[in-house]
Amino acid sequence: MPQPTPPSVLRRPRLWIGTGLIAAVVSMLFALLYVGGNVNPKGNLRDLPVALVNADSGADAGGRHVNLGDQVVAGIQKAAEGDKSFDWQVVSREEADKRLGRGKVFGALVIPKDFSATVAALGSPQPAPQGKAATPPTLTVLTNQSAGSIGSSMSSQAAQKAAHAASAQIGQELLKQAAAQKAPLPTAAQLKLADPVTVTVADGHPVGSRSAMGLSAFYYALVLVVCGMLGANLVNSQVDTALGYLHTDYGPVRKREPVQHTSRVRTLAVGIALMLGMALVMGTLVEVATVGILDMDASHLGLLWLYSVATIAVVGIGGLALFAAFGTPGMLLATIVFVAMAVPSSGATVPLQALPGFFRTLSEFEPLRQLTEGTRAILYYGAQADAGLTRAWASMGIALVAALVFGFAVTRLYDRKGLHRIPSPADGSETAAPEAAAPAAG
Repeated sequence: MPQPTPPSVLRRPRLWIGTGLIAAVVSMLFALLYVGGNVNPKGNLRDLPVALVNADSGADAGGRHVNLGDQVVAGIQKAAEGDKSFDWQVVSREEADKRLGRGKVFGALVIPKDFSATVAALGSPQPAPQGKAATPPTLTVLTNQSAGSIGSSMSSQAAQKAAHAASAQIGQELLKQAAAQKAPLPTAAQLKLADPVTVTVADGHPVGSRSAMGLSAFYYALVLVVCGMLGANLVNSQVDTALGYLHTDYGPVRKREPVQHTSRVRTLAVGIALMLGMALVMGTLVEVATVGILDMDASHLGLLWLYSVATIAVVGIGGLALFAAFGTPGMLLATIVFVAMAVPSSGATVPLQALPGFFRTLSEFEPLRQLTEGTRAILYYGAQADAGLTRAWASMGIALVAALVFGFAVTRLYDRKGLHRIPSPADGSETAAPEAAAPAAG
């Protein structure tokens, strides 16, 4: 029978149609998922959590006690009634710091204790004591890059906008008071009264200078997921090579081990055992490379190591289960599950509150979102359990059990139905044995 030549292979419609369909689906899927999740964050923004702190103790002005902090809070809440983009959470300063330190809010607007007093001093007809300038009223906007730079930026913009709106409203009242006193004001004084509040921006939960501006947790988690996937591919091919199902090419030399007939269940068990060993090596080297060599800001190094090894192991076992169940298409399926759908729904770059509803739903079970939150908790939030670490460990446990149950259930079903990868001699067919036993030159 004549051997096919490369041109004749290329003339086969099945080759073009099959490859073209797979390439079309993958390219379209990746484009829709990656760009679709990030193309319009402001338009998709819903309920981004921002803390609102009113520490104002009020002041006496014009014969009555006023609390301008309460007025600012009421104005922000009224404006938010028709705009569901932000979830303004009125809390104490202590509670705001806790939420910033756990990534529960993306920023805060703080009204200080002396806010009313400093505003009242501006509108007072009595001049300030000689040699002592009046303290300008101040509102402070706190950012939180550790929760995500885009989310922190959105929060900061909203808080600054609210602060300037409050300043303009207070300025109108001060100008009315000045007009009632019928005392002419210089133009400079009028301009100062029209926008009396100074808005300052500060970091509410600082991260280290070597934390990729709050993105190191995402990149670290993504590396762990990629290592898990690559490890699963490596383990799957190496086990198949060792069992004689695949040959290995070393340049022009092809080597193939004798076929060792074994069940699919045992093959998966061997792969899982090897994956656990590889996870120890890969997890250790990932931490050595990022923390030891690149000097990434990190604490709780022992916990970070355990977390790294566990993540790679769980992702790798999940990949092996998909390979065992679906064969070659399992590699593509693993890429879609662990990368294509995971990255845009992770909430690491664009916050979950700025994603379309489909991606918010994906984020409830996609692994990268849970893993990123756990990594943030370790790197930025002192390994606090309620900062995302508990959820990450729980998600890993559920994923591990699901992968083991699925993988062994499917492979056991294949074995019981006699769907062996290579027929054994007992089946009366050993066509692959001669080729497997004799290494050939490529």
